[in-house]
Amino acid sequence: MSKSYKNVLAALAGLAALPLAISTAYGAAPAMTAEEMTQGSKIFFERCAGCHGVLRKGATGKPLTPDITGPKGTDYLKAFIGFGSPGGMPGFQTGGELTEKEVDLMARYIQQTPVAPPEMGLKDIEATWKVLVAVKDRPTKKMNNINLDNIFSTTLRDDGKVALIDGDTKKIITTLKTGYAVHISRFSASGRYLYVTGRDAKLSLIDLWAKVPNVVAEVKTGVEARSIETSKYKGYEDKIAISGTYWPPQFVLHEGDTLKPLKVVSTSGIASETNEFVREARVAAIVASHFHPEFMVNVKETGKVLIVNYSDLKNLKTTTIDTPRFLHDGGFESTKRYFMDAANASNKIAVIDIKEGKLTATIDVGKVPHPGRGANFIDPKFGPVWATSHLGDDTIAVIGTDPIKHKANAWKVVRSIKGHGAGSLFIKSHPKSKNLWVDAPLNPDTKVYQSVGVLDINNLDGGVTVLPIAEWANLGEGSKRVVQPEYNKAGDEVWFSVWSGTKDKSAIVIVDDKTRKLKQVITDPTLITPTGHFNLYNTQHDVY
Repeated sequence: MSKSYKNVLAALAGLAALPLAISTAYGAAPAMTAEEMTQGSKIFFERCAGCHGVLRKGATGKPLTPDITGPKGTDYLKAFIGFGSPGGMPGFQTGGELTEKEVDLMARYIQQTPVAPPEMGLKDIEATWKVLVAVKDRPTKKMNNINLDNIFSTTLRDDGKVALIDGDTKKIITTLKTGYAVHISRFSASGRYLYVTGRDAKLSLIDLWAKVPNVVAEVKTGVEARSIETSKYKGYEDKIAISGTYWPPQFVLHEGDTLKPLKVVSTSGIASETNEFVREARVAAIVASHFHPEFMVNVKETGKVLIVNYSDLKNLKTTTIDTPRFLHDGGFESTKRYFMDAANASNKIAVIDIKEGKLTATIDVGKVPHPGRGANFIDPKFGPVWATSHLGDDTIAVIGTDPIKHKANAWKVVRSIKGHGAGSLFIKSHPKSKNLWVDAPLNPDTKVYQSVGVLDINNLDGGVTVLPIAEWANLGEGSKRVVQPEYNKAGDEVWFSVWSGTKDKSAIVIVDDKTRKLKQVITDPTLITPTGHFNLYNTQHDVY
C-alpha cells in the first residue's frame, strides 16, 4: 500500500470516528476504535466500494448508508457479508477473502456515517506524476523476441502487480509493480504500450518494446478508479490516454507516451431519469471510437454517456447522451459502430451509435447485466448478435445487432438462455470459435464459482455444459474462484484465472476451445490472486 493511500485511510478513519458516540435517528452506531475504522476503511475500499460506492449510496450493489444498515443490525449484516446472496453478493467469509473477525468489523463499519475522501485537481495529480524512463531514452525499435500480439496482461489483484505472460510459450515474462487490484489493462493502438489502472487510481505505463518490459511512467489520479483507455483513431495512435475515477468523480486526459495529466473534467451532475444532482457520479467503462477521435465515457450514477472529442483539448467538445442510470461496462458489437452499454442496476442495455453520436435503443435484459465487453457471434437463426450474462440471475441475454440485413431482430433480446449460475462477471466468444463461455465467480455456491459454463453457438437450445476448471487446476486449499474467459490471438485457446487468497495457490487454466479439454495449467509462486487478464491483439482490436 502506498504512503499516500495510507494517509488517506488514516484521514478517513479520523473523520469517520468523530460521530461514533452520537446517537442518530437510526440509533447509536456500534462502537469502533480508530484502529478498527482504519482497517474498515481499507477493507471497504478493497472489497466493497466498487459496487456500493465510496459514499455507500449504491449502484451495482445496494446502498449501505446508516438509515439502511442501522435498522438491519450487526448480526444480520454479518450473515449477509459472510455468506453472500444469490443476487451477486459474494460470501466473503465462505470464499476466504475475510475472516470471521473481519466480517464482524465490517458489519459494524457500514453502520457508521460515510465521509467523503479528499478531492484531487490538476495540480494535485501533477504532483504524483513520474516519468521513470524518458521518451528519448526508450528504444526506437522492439528489443525483445516476444510475440507481443499474443501477450497476456494478468492482474495480480492483492499483490498490486500485473504479470505479463507469453501466450505462445505460456511462460511468465515478468511481474511489474502497479496500483492495487488493477482493474483494466489496455494496449495502445500501435501495440507498443500497455496502460493499466489500479483500483487505487494509480496509473502505470508499460513499454513492451524494452528488452524486459518495464514501467516507464506513473501517476495517481484519485482515491479509487476503474478505467483507462487510449486513442485509436487513425493519426492519433498512442497520442492521448484517458482515465476515469470513482473518486473524485471525474476523468483525466493524459499524454499518451508519458501519462502527463493535461485536463481534468468533473462528472458530477444531474441524473438522466431523476433530474437530481449527484455528487458521486463515478466514471466506469471507457471505450475508444474507431470512427472519430473520441472516447465514450460512462458516468455511472447519472446515466450519461459522454462522447469526448480529443482532437482539441483546449476547446474540448463533449456530446452528452442520456441513458438509463447506473452505467457500468460494455463493448462493441461486431462492426464496432454500436456501443452495447450495460446500465446494470437498471437491468438494461443502452445501444449507442458512436458514428452518429446518438442513442439508438434501450433494451430490457435480466437482473444486473455485467458483460465485461460482451460476446459477438453469428446466431444460426437470428444472425449477428451480442450477448451479456448477469450478476443477479443465471440467464444470458442474446441481442440482435444487425439493423440492415436482420432488421426485425435488431436491438431486441432474441434469446434468453440459462447459464450455470448467477454471479457472472464475463462472457466471451471469438470470431473463429463455435463456443460461448461464461463465468460465475460471485455466485455463493462453491461448485458454481469454481466452474465455467460453455454453450455451443450452433445449438444454443442444447443447454450449458459445466467444466470444473478449479478442479483441473489441482491447487489444494483455497477459494479458487474462476474468472474471465479470455482467448488467445488465434482463437483456439481460452484462458481462465483461478483466483484464491493471498496465502493460497492460484493458477491460470488454459482450455482447448475446440475440444473443451484441459490444455495446460500455469502455476507459479508469483501468481498471487490472479483475476482479469487481457490478450494484446484482441484488446487492441476489440475482438470479443
